[in-house]
Parts: sequence; C-alpha cells; structure tokens
Amino acid sequence: MGVDVLLGLQWGDEGKGKIIDRLCPDYQIVCRFQGGPNAGHTLYVGDQKIVLHTIPSAILHDGIINLIGNGVVIDPVIFKKEIEKLSTFGYDISQKLIVARKAHLILPTHQMLDIASEASKGQNKIGSTLKGIGPTYMDKTGRNGIRVGDLDAKDFDQKYRILKEKHLSLAKIYPEIEFDLEALEQRWFESLEVLRSFPKVDSEYYVDQALSEGKNILAEGAQGSMLDVDFGTYPYVTSSNTISAGVCTGVGIAPNRIRKIMGVTKAYCTRVGSGPFPTELHDETGDELRKAGMEFGSTTGRPRRCGWIDLVQLRYSIMINGVDELIMTKIDVMNEFETVKACTHYKYHGGDINYIPFELDHEVSPVYTSYEGWQSDLGSYQSYDSLPIATRSYIDALEEQLGRKFSLISVGVGRDEVIVK
Repeated sequence: MGVDVLLGLQWGDEGKGKIIDRLCPDYQIVCRFQGGPNAGHTLYVGDQKIVLHTIPSAILHDGIINLIGNGVVIDPVIFKKEIEKLSTFGYDISQKLIVARKAHLILPTHQMLDIASEASKGQNKIGSTLKGIGPTYMDKTGRNGIRVGDLDAKDFDQKYRILKEKHLSLAKIYPEIEFDLEALEQRWFESLEVLRSFPKVDSEYYVDQALSEGKNILAEGAQGSMLDVDFGTYPYVTSSNTISAGVCTGVGIAPNRIRKIMGVTKAYCTRVGSGPFPTELHDETGDELRKAGMEFGSTTGRPRRCGWIDLVQLRYSIMINGVDELIMTKIDVMNEFETVKACTHYKYHGGDINYIPFELDHEVSPVYTSYEGWQSDLGSYQSYDSLPIATRSYIDALEEQLGRKFSLISVGVGRDEVIVK
C-alpha cells in the first residue's frame, strides 16, 4: 500500500509513457499530478502509435483507474480529441477515467494570451507550446481560475464571462495577433459536454480512501525535472512543479504516503524550445541522434535539440527528487555509434564544478568521458547479462557516477522491448 512516483529527470521527452504502460499492471490507480496538454506521452501498441496529452498513460489497460489530478490544467477541446482518438483505436475508457474537481480549465482566452505574450518577446521567447498553460496557472495562483467542479455550478456562464473579459483587457498590453476566438469558443463549449460526462472526484479524499483499502497507486509526472518552475532552468521552464514534491499538491497526499520514486532518463539528452542545454551538439552527431531517435516533439512537432547525457544535471535531479531507482530509455538510439560520451563535470569560470550554478549559461562547458560503442541492435537482446560488454560498461559507469542503479532499460520502441536489470 502506497504511492509510487515516476517522473522525468531531464527536460522532458524521456519516454515516461512507455515505462508507465509497462509498470501499471502492478497498480490499481494511475494519477497525472501536474502539467497540461503541453506534455505528450507516446505509446506504441503493435503498429499503433498513441499520443496522450492529458489522460494518464495506463488508460490502455483494463482494470486500472486513471485519475487526472487537481494539479493538472485541462483544455476541454484537446481532451475531447484524445477521447475520440482512443475510441478510433477501439479503447472504451468510460469506466476507467476520473477527473479531479479541483483541476483548472484552460479557456480559449488563456491560449490567446499565451500566443500574444510569446509573440511580444521577439528573440527572447521562452519556448512556450502556446497551449495556454502558463496563463491558466497564473489565474490559479491569482485565485481567478475556473475549475472542473465549476462545470456543475448554476453561475458557470457568468464565471466564464468575467474571466474572459479580464483576459481581453489584459490582451490589450500586447501587439495585436490573429486569433479566431469565436471559432475556438464554439469548439470549447461543445467539448465541455464530453468532460462533464466523466466522473468527478475530490482527489484528496479519493486517493486517501484508496490507500486505506490497500490499493497501490502510481503518480505519473509530465515533462521533466529541469522544467520545474522552482528548480528548473528558470525562466525557461513550465508553470508547474514537475518534481516529486509536486505529487503531494497535485493529487492531495501527505509526503509520508510516498513509497518509492523512480526517475527516467534517456541514454543521451534532449530539449525542446529555448533555454540552457550544456551538452547540446550542433554537429553531425547531434543530427544523427535526432534522426535515429526520431526526436521531434509529440505535442509541438518541433525538432528537439540533442546532446550527450549530462551527469551533473542528472545528479541534481536525483537529489531534488529523492530518486530511489533509475530507468533508462532509448539506449538503442546509439546502436550505430563507434563512441558514446557522458558529461561528468563542467568547466565554469576557469575551474571544475559538479553542481548546477544559479545561471546555467554559455559560460558552462561540459567535460566528457568517452566510452566504446556497441554497434549492435540492442532490440534483439532479452536479458541484461546478454547485452554487449560495451553496453554494460556504459551503464555500469553511469551507475557509479550517479550513485543509483538502473532497474529497467528500454532497448527499442516496442512495448515489450524492455530489459529488467
């Protein structure tokens, strides 16, 4: 009985969706605890590619309740599209998806403000996905937001109108943009009926009752630890707490109810959008990683920036999350490389450092250790001991540097291409 946590340790896109899909048969409830449709978890089932933006990644499994927690912000239009997409693949989710009443709604004018704000920044864009996430969280902390539970309120239309007018007034501080508000509003109100059709719960009471009944719960993080609004590469971050502490406020549990924290990292590193990225590769190697890893955003479609794994950054994420065990994904992307590298420390102002400085900027230079490549198709291996010696040497070296063991290693995109270490 307890809550286990699985989250990303880099800048998102670590492959969390596949791992949750693999682990979830051990749980009765899987919860999303933060973020919104700026996240994208990709699952491969046979020849089906399914991308989830709001719905937890255990939704493809029968007998598991999927909870969208109060820390999530929901766009009803995108939510409706997800439901319809799952239906076309033959998945009936009507009996296994519930939504927290205290989750906030993304309004059409939230998206309008997001687009206008980002456009006004010019060359200083933070890399927003333009989904309205930031403005929604701003209204949440500003105590102006509209929540899922408000859908049943008699004065819902009035609440909507008041917030809309506030947003239209705020929009006047930005240069005018092209935005068909009327068309999006129509789709938004139509989509509310789909959201209303799902059971709504007070997640704090629901989870507490489930724990008292001895149920196992998995909390699913979106994005990555380095995008945390407090501990990420600010201001190039998201608007929520992506680290393990966010589980408590994003679902409604006390810290002592957390049993185990699992952190997911790629065997290399990627980032979407602007912001510091010490190990980014601007050469052919970076292009090869992007091509082999199909590194294009599942939400935005933007090409991801690619680089070698950064152990300074990972040690930081392990520390602030209290990670108990590690999970590695996409090591197969480096199958053809003669040499692979890992950043072990930084050069900073003329000296060596092993920590993340307050300003993680261009003055930080990564220092690498090189490892022999394995040049073998890892997807054909079934056990850790059978992996090429070079692969195991690379993994062993990372474990020694990070002070944690890997429990699972994904060696391909397939649902079953995972090795238990």
